Amino acid sequence: QVQLVESGGGLGQPGGSLRLSCAASGSIFSINTMGWYRQAPGKQRELVATITSDYTMTYANSVEGRFTISRDNAKNTVNLQMNSLKPDDTAVYYCKVNLRVLRPYTFPTDNLDYWGKGTLVNVSS
Repeated sequence: QVQLVESGGGLGQPGGSLRLSCAASGSIFSINTMGWYRQAPGKQRELVATITSDYTMTYANSVEGRFTISRDNAKNTVNLQMNSLKPDDTAVYYCKVNLRVLRPYTFPTDNLDYWGKGTLVNVSS
């Protein structure tokens, strides 16, 4: 019904930049909060940044001032611009989208969370 496709991961240099994108498609009625999470080897998944439907943004302390989250409602996409990369930013990055799904002959669902499959970011010299 709903698919999330992430792109933009890869190898980044310390001090460099990468940009992640996540596109949602399918039977979408409306999108609420969109966000990025990450999971480093041997660690729990953690919040990186979120952006609500009214463009309120939240950042983890570790990325504040270096990462910027944005969304394009016309394209159902959420982006993460990552600057001043550090080796500690190495992780698999996942997008999460909270949305309502269209259903035939009845009302849309309540808000549901959908996760992407993840994209690897490796910051190394």
